Amino acid sequence: MVIAVASGKGGTGKTTVATSFALALAESGRPVACLDCDVEAPNAHIFLRPALNNYKQVDLLIPEVDSDVCAGRGVCAEVCQFHAIVTLGGKTLVFPELCHGCGSCTLVCPEKAITEIPKSLGHLESGRVNGGMFFAHGVLKIGEPMAVPVISQLKDWQAFPQSTISIVDSPPGASCPVVESLRGADFILLITEPTPFGLHDLRLAVQLTRELNIPAGVIVNRDGIGDDGVDAYCRESDMPILMRIPFDRELGANLAQGKSLVEVAPEYKQRFIDLYSRIEAILDDRGGRT
Repeated sequence: MVIAVASGKGGTGKTTVATSFALALAESGRPVACLDCDVEAPNAHIFLRPALNNYKQVDLLIPEVDSDVCAGRGVCAEVCQFHAIVTLGGKTLVFPELCHGCGSCTLVCPEKAITEIPKSLGHLESGRVNGGMFFAHGVLKIGEPMAVPVISQLKDWQAFPQSTISIVDSPPGASCPVVESLRGADFILLITEPTPFGLHDLRLAVQLTRELNIPAGVIVNRDGIGDDGVDAYCRESDMPILMRIPFDRELGANLAQGKSLVEVAPEYKQRFIDLYSRIEAILDDRGGRT
């Protein structure tokens, strides 16, 4: 089963929930993998402290044009949907920062004047947490705008047995990297906070889950602050609230030191195990459990 943890905005406690959820399930004896797909700012490793001993570079194949062979017909520019290659005055120019590495230009070039060269986007790292739970994350190279290929390769890097529970920590928001992180999930946990800002972004996140046709539920973090707007919206939208984590300054101070929620408050271990059972029940009712 793949459970993705998402949020409409950053700072809602998404990584706190994802890592503690994974730890609770692993400590209960279940086979668990945790993937940090927030490749622009990965921080799940701070809470899990894995031994990262596997490394893989992530490259994107970028077209390179041989000007001596190119006839400047512009066929490559016509096929490029991202305007990463253009023909001006009989010369073909490549804009690597716009290229998505689809290879269409190389395929259609009549003169075979285009070759593909690797461009480094970032890297992947993986290892085990205390010799047990599998962990992997992606790290996007500073200045690179293309997070999706790193996330895609991270998700495909390791083949998990069907019995493995994968907890995916997605980026915040509702952009293309988020969509790629959620792709293939069986269930999505949406982390929010009971404030007008939290409600605004929760609406966007719920809309995304419904566009993807993936069942979802809500966890309200910092419960007790703000107003009842999130509760009212969840009732109106038939979106179940599966857990509440109260606002607690001492709890927040410990989390800020890199401690997991189940480490700071051990009672949450059983709460997360119960959460998993509720998700199983929801998927069983929908006939979508894997």
